[in-house]
Amino acid sequence: MEKIKLNNGVEMPLIGYGVYLVTPEECEKCVSDALAVGYRSIDTAQAYLNEEGVGKAWKKSGLKREDLFLTTKVWITNSGDKKAADSIDNSLKKLQTDYIDLLLIHQPFGDYYGTYRAMERALKDGKIRAIGVSNFYYDRFEDLADNMEIKPAVNQLEVNVFSQQKRMQEICSAYGTHLMAWGPLVHGENGIFTNPVLEGIGTKYGKTAAQVALRFLVQSGIIVIPKSVRIERMKENLEILDFTLSNEEMEKISKLDTGHGIAADFTDIEQLLGLYHILKSMKV
Repeated sequence: MEKIKLNNGVEMPLIGYGVYLVTPEECEKCVSDALAVGYRSIDTAQAYLNEEGVGKAWKKSGLKREDLFLTTKVWITNSGDKKAADSIDNSLKKLQTDYIDLLLIHQPFGDYYGTYRAMERALKDGKIRAIGVSNFYYDRFEDLADNMEIKPAVNQLEVNVFSQQKRMQEICSAYGTHLMAWGPLVHGENGIFTNPVLEGIGTKYGKTAAQVALRFLVQSGIIVIPKSVRIERMKENLEILDFTLSNEEMEKISKLDTGHGIAADFTDIEQLLGLYHILKSMKV
């Protein structure tokens, strides 16, 4: 598995398996399938309510803990120094592990400065190997990165061929922060599986449009965590390292960028405020 080195020297697989919207009941089986076909990086979150399924799956897989990369995220109801610290210990128990490879703040709401301080302390205590953020854009990302001791290793954003986050790539790069793509296949929306540019390029390599879309991201140095509950799709999403897109093909795909989010536009203040009120009402 191809890896990328984070800003603190920790190596992380470029391709992982995401369990967003995987129900707690099916999570254990799906993660077991993903590990069986070759995934070694699993992305979950406190808010997904399936950390326990991830823990059960990896424990019965026979894999050594050091051969696995586990990511989870602190939810907004656990924000603040004390609550975040307690939630980290709870996640460790659910994941059945002594350490988490990458811990992110899930959303830029609540006392996320206190949360980040708790994460910095947990990193120093050996409970976490790398820390970062999720869904932090522009001013919020730079303000946090400028005012905390440890720079975020990762910023997980909606990144796909239609929302390439070019400006955020530049901003994060200045701090040595890598982008990690949630929704790298746009949850199957926006005609990604039948896009003529992606299909045309895929024909040359014997690959699907989805594989070309994922290859574009990893070739750009972006970590991807596609999700599927079907084992054949899991295999397909993993088989993107045996071909290389040409500069001309990368440029063609680059032109598919819309300059804004598809699933969620965090630059739209009305949408952002609406999202905040929805998340605030969630009891996780």
